[in-house]
Amino acid sequence: MKLLTVNVHAWQEDNQMEKIKALAADIAAERYDVIALQEVMQSIAAPLVSGVLKEDNYGLVVLDELKKLGVTGYDIVWAQAHIGYETYEEGLAILTRHSITHHESFFITDSTSMDTWKTRVIVQADIDYNGRPITFFSGHFGWWTDEAEPFERQFNNFLKHVPSDRLAFLMGDLNNPAVARNEGYDLALKSGFYDTYELAAQKDDGLTIEGSIAGWEGNEDGLRIDYILCNQELNVQSSFVRFNGKETPIISDHMGVKAEIIL
Repeated sequence: MKLLTVNVHAWQEDNQMEKIKALAADIAAERYDVIALQEVMQSIAAPLVSGVLKEDNYGLVVLDELKKLGVTGYDIVWAQAHIGYETYEEGLAILTRHSITHHESFFITDSTSMDTWKTRVIVQADIDYNGRPITFFSGHFGWWTDEAEPFERQFNNFLKHVPSDRLAFLMGDLNNPAVARNEGYDLALKSGFYDTYELAAQKDDGLTIEGSIAGWEGNEDGLRIDYILCNQELNVQSSFVRFNGKETPIISDHMGVKAEIIL
């Protein structure tokens, strides 16, 4: 099973369509089973085309580019978290080429106002993976030190939705570095999650942001803040960074994480 997560910083990137095409090309080449995306935006003013999805929804545009490459069969689940950059509805998405048996979204912050940028939701999709039910979550959490909407409260709210009777993955931007002790990353591990990066037989440095970016102004280091976590100890073949300008081009202010798992 191949998984990918990336915070795409949608519609805020220079040469945005070129970067969308690069993401679509990677999906076409790798045929990921499940892809979790964060900061997936659509214009407030754009027309609705399907349910809550609007014409310029970043995820829909990716699927359109896939179709141009001859790749079909991927479905999308998207939900809005808040208003982003004044003119966008910002949310999260899950793309998968497997049958979706259930999907929903839920708030993990006290705030539920779309006008508050700290409002956070989680998108959930349950899929049938070769007859095995698996739950996937795409998440974009706040910061450990945020007084208004602290990560710890957000994560504890998230845990209420994690099934105990089947395999589940949390994929996304935790905004908590793996090197910070007794903060968000350690909380996730103490709560019963395993880091596929640590389980992987093959891996690179795992760093998903470098230098100062939105939300990490003044940062001078390479940090690992984007993860693929699971609630069972698995046989993880590899964990590698994607879209870091090496094998795959940079498409966002975050790099992606690809994990290959034997189930």
